[in-house]
Amino acid sequence: MLQNRNGNPVDPVPFLVVSVLGFAVSFSFGPGYAMELGASLPTALVVATVASGLTVAVAYHRYVWTERPGLRGEVPAADRFRRLLYGVVVGFLLVAALALPLVANA
Repeated sequence: MLQNRNGNPVDPVPFLVVSVLGFAVSFSFGPGYAMELGASLPTALVVATVASGLTVAVAYHRYVWTERPGLRGEVPAADRFRRLLYGVVVGFLLVAALALPLVANA
């Protein structure tokens, strides 16, 4: 079980979901974009690895280290659901924007 900076146990699922999604997006789009900009395959893989590592570090800081488990009860469920929907829309638009240059050259 993961613990925050105060030693309280936190739910690991949000951290794992963001980390895995960051890994998937970094290695799906990163090497292709880096190679289009003139990087070699090994350099492109290093760039994707660094981007994935940064995503994991930011997710750990946000969802584990500074997490306050007692705060969840203070935020109304409707507000949390609205933020979730906004996140889904932004994520979809981001993936669509990342895919546009790849299909525009086809």
